[in-house]
Amino acid sequence: MTMTKLLIGNIAEIDRQGSRKIQIGELEVALFRLSSGEVLAIENKCPHKGGALSEGMVCGRQVHCPLHDWRIDLASGDVQAPDTGHVRTFEVEVNESNGSIYLTL
Repeated sequence: MTMTKLLIGNIAEIDRQGSRKIQIGELEVALFRLSSGEVLAIENKCPHKGGALSEGMVCGRQVHCPLHDWRIDLASGDVQAPDTGHVRTFEVEVNESNGSIYLTL
């Protein structure tokens, strides 16, 4: 399978502890910038009822779905107990010299 790296924005466009959603064809991706500055990306859809994860509250490295408070690990995509499920994650690279954000599909 061929991986595609896409330029999707700049780090300056996402506040620390903020999020942003991007559309890539049919796919909607949620980008999260943690308090550490790290940027993580997951599919913007909770596996429970399809809530927009980009609208959820981030605590540490987890996002809480805004619909029913399911907790999803932003690095692994795993839903946290007692719930179960998984959300697709994406590799993110930030160019330190110019702040460009690249997403690998």
